[in-house]
Amino acid sequence: MLAVVFIFSGFVKAVDPLGTQYKIQDYLEAFGWAASVPAFLPFLASILQAMVEFCLGVYLLFGIRRRMTTLFVVLIMGVMTPLTLWLALSNPISDCGCFGDAVTLTNWETFGKNVFLLIAAASVFKWGNRITPLVTKRFDWLVAMYAFLYISGMTLYCYHELPVFDFRPYHIGADIRKGMEIPEGAKPTVYETRFILQKNGVEKEFTLENYPDSTWTFVDSQTMVKEQGYEPPIHDFSIIRQEDGEDITDEVLDDDNYTFLLVAHQLSQADDSTIDLINELYDYSVEHGYQFYCLTSSPDSDIEDWQERTGAEYPFCLMDDITLKTMIRSNPGLMLLKNGVVINKWSVNSLPDEYVLTDRLEKLPLAQINEKTFSHKVVLVLAWFVFPLLFFSMVDVIWEHFHRKKKLKENRTK
Repeated sequence: MLAVVFIFSGFVKAVDPLGTQYKIQDYLEAFGWAASVPAFLPFLASILQAMVEFCLGVYLLFGIRRRMTTLFVVLIMGVMTPLTLWLALSNPISDCGCFGDAVTLTNWETFGKNVFLLIAAASVFKWGNRITPLVTKRFDWLVAMYAFLYISGMTLYCYHELPVFDFRPYHIGADIRKGMEIPEGAKPTVYETRFILQKNGVEKEFTLENYPDSTWTFVDSQTMVKEQGYEPPIHDFSIIRQEDGEDITDEVLDDDNYTFLLVAHQLSQADDSTIDLINELYDYSVEHGYQFYCLTSSPDSDIEDWQERTGAEYPFCLMDDITLKTMIRSNPGLMLLKNGVVINKWSVNSLPDEYVLTDRLEKLPLAQINEKTFSHKVVLVLAWFVFPLLFFSMVDVIWEHFHRKKKLKENRTK
């Protein structure tokens, strides 16, 4: 049980390394350490955390390096249990993120889970010599190495492309309108988006109700909870046109034609290596009558700098930074919508090009939702993980059987 929890926890972190990075950044902000920690450290920590948890889980399952493995497991749980107690008492963040977006637990649920796992960890540490290895020492290094290579490859692939499994409410096939719905009789959470704008060197806060004219320069935005209630999976999807401050959310979601959304939560940090391809995508959308918007939470100065550097002619819209990070784990990334449904998503490293966009979207496979995608991925991921480990175990059993038979024959001969 302990092994399965560690394997699952490490796997979901590896599938979404940027999501784990964002959660670690939340921890640092809660501790007040965000400003003093190097920018690269949260991402490095997210990769190491996924690898360590996954490999420890595999080592426990196969009984590899029993003393070292059980020691590390009990040390990890010994640190995480009091940490989650502090989180439950002070509640600086809504959830610990121990299982990413796959399973969301409250802070008290997480603490209870960790107490149980700490007891299990202490048990396997005390009686670790009773764990029966599934492979001999002749092959345990092979299982250990494969576990490390598997989780490393999974992490790098999901970082370069997009998460293999998308557990967020903006996954392919998700209806954004339905994700925003509130059950009948439920009290909705009341949010307020505040915009910080500047004019003549003076900064001032505005809401949607009193958004000023275009003579003001956008600086930042923040969405806050005014009154807590039922919170739908999607609760902060609001698109504000940068040019005039108009809310075009309904216009985008009600469009029965295709709409491209270029999502770049921070343009100052966005990858500009595929600028020419993005501009070609915009030209393609204009030619075929599709809407194309760039969604960002960047200030006007960063938007202007991006336009100057890239020659971007597409319109820009403002959105909450956390929402943009949730929508797609790439900066920038591309989403394709139709009637408010997410049809497809691409990272900056896999944008469709002229060799794929050979006709109108209505006639292309990339503009159709692939219903078999999830089940196909499950089979593929399990196959790459389970079958090699089973193969190593079978070879080890056969090898051990052969040597015992050979030794028995030699003893009889003597």
